[in-house]
Amino acid sequence: MQAQVNREALLERRHFTPEQSTLWDKLSLAQKFAASSLTQFGYDLAYIRNHAEGSLAILMCDKNTATITDDGEIDTSPAITLR
Repeated sequence: MQAQVNREALLERRHFTPEQSTLWDKLSLAQKFAASSLTQFGYDLAYIRNHAEGSLAILMCDKNTATITDDGEIDTSPAITLR
């Protein structure tokens, strides 16, 4: 019985909202790998910004921000301002 409860809790935690799923589909393969490693530390994909050099994935964990470039480079102390 306890194993079933634990399994249900894990399945619920892995549930993506449709908005998150749509965002994940827009990430490059390198960004998906990098983002999946950050989600293990509690980060959630917040949004994606597109610019001339490519896309920048923005992830949030409480009040902490991290960014991931197109090539999968993670910056956990980005110099960006969030509104």
